[in-house]
Amino acid sequence: MSEIVSGKVLVRRYRKCRKHPKEDEECFCSDCRRFACFRCVVMEHTNEGHRVIEATVYESNHMKSIEDLKSKADKKRSCFQKYVDFIDEQKEHVSNVQKQCTDDIHKAYEESVRQLTEQKENLVGEVKGRTEGVEKELDEMKKSALEQITHLTIIADVVTNRTKVPSDMDALAAHDTLCQDLHEALKQEDPDYKQPMQSSKKGKSVSFKGNVGMDEIALGNIVNAVTKNITNLPTKKSMSDLVGTPDGKMAVGCTTGGVEIFSADGQLQQTFLQEVKIRGVGFLSDDRYVILDVSNNITLYTLEYTKLNVMFETLSRDECESASLTVDGDDQIYVSYWEIRKIQVFSPAGGKAISEIPCDGYQPGQITNCNDHLISDSYYKIRLIDKQGVVKYELAKFRNYLIAAVSQRNTILIATQKPFESLVNIDEYTNELKHVQNLVIDYKIERHGIYWHQLQQYRSGEIAFCTPDRLYIFH
Repeated sequence: MSEIVSGKVLVRRYRKCRKHPKEDEECFCSDCRRFACFRCVVMEHTNEGHRVIEATVYESNHMKSIEDLKSKADKKRSCFQKYVDFIDEQKEHVSNVQKQCTDDIHKAYEESVRQLTEQKENLVGEVKGRTEGVEKELDEMKKSALEQITHLTIIADVVTNRTKVPSDMDALAAHDTLCQDLHEALKQEDPDYKQPMQSSKKGKSVSFKGNVGMDEIALGNIVNAVTKNITNLPTKKSMSDLVGTPDGKMAVGCTTGGVEIFSADGQLQQTFLQEVKIRGVGFLSDDRYVILDVSNNITLYTLEYTKLNVMFETLSRDECESASLTVDGDDQIYVSYWEIRKIQVFSPAGGKAISEIPCDGYQPGQITNCNDHLISDSYYKIRLIDKQGVVKYELAKFRNYLIAAVSQRNTILIATQKPFESLVNIDEYTNELKHVQNLVIDYKIERHGIYWHQLQQYRSGEIAFCTPDRLYIFH
């Protein structure tokens, strides 16, 4: 074995048979695993079960087998070497990410320091500008008072230091003048403290309020978002819409019937309109509910859920099966019709649509009001369109479902989920759909097989992501 390991095994050449020294071992018995001469083969290896071949054939097959094993070993070694190289490559990628993140952190830190230094200088300059004027006013008052003190001291010293009455006319006249000046000075009113108090009040009213605890300027954290709460919806697999309420809660519309109201900590507050199968929910500026049902009918309700006698001439479900609703800041009501690719605009007074927005070349899908524009979600693409239907900006992610919402900062939030994967990412974008920051990274949700999600942000800042049967709240 040691010779095999060391590679010192010599290539075999014919040798003489021990039993028949004059005969070469030209044969090999595969069953006995022995070389033998022809006479031994005839005498000992002719029975059934003995397979005899020429020694050269065996040696050729043996060497071929060795070469084959060597080739396979080389391939296997190469396979593992590629695996090792791949690991090294991945380590290098991770190392590069670490370096990039470290560089980004340093840059963010330096930028924050620069901003803080600039803000500090501006604040110090502002304080200086607002207090220096007050100091000058007080200095002028002090200077005037000191001049009065000096004047009184000089006159009083001259007048009161004379122990004799002046004898000549000129000296007497001068003395009388000094006495008159002293009397005039003594008649002046005492200093008025009101003026310096008012001036100093302007300076003393200047104060500094720090941002401690507000995180207004921060480098950020390298963490995955933590769920504040996960709430199972009472109506399973029927969520149709998600919209913030005027009082800062979240309303979930259900196709099986009803609107469910949830607080920012995920608590179910109330349920109403259970008899209405809901497709879309909105609110007018006077807090009236705007409800789009599964038959594409719009109905207005008061805060007390009283149905109002206002009719809207929307398209029927036979004309367009899929529709969604949003309300803008001017109380105009928008209904998007997916299959026929247009959006109708209604006033709260009801009646016929006051205008129609064509969606040429794209399906409007789910729509959301965004300042003077509309956000159109259609599965793999987000579009920002104007009120004439012209696409201004768009964002697509190949084979990723996208859903958008407007944040409390009037930026755009976009949630991303790949088909058949239960990982959700939520990012913030500008109104030109330029990426700002990651908010939620690879958060695992329960797989449910229905790719209909809704995204909103609570007034208090929590992000609500709703699947057909669960409400996830991130902070």
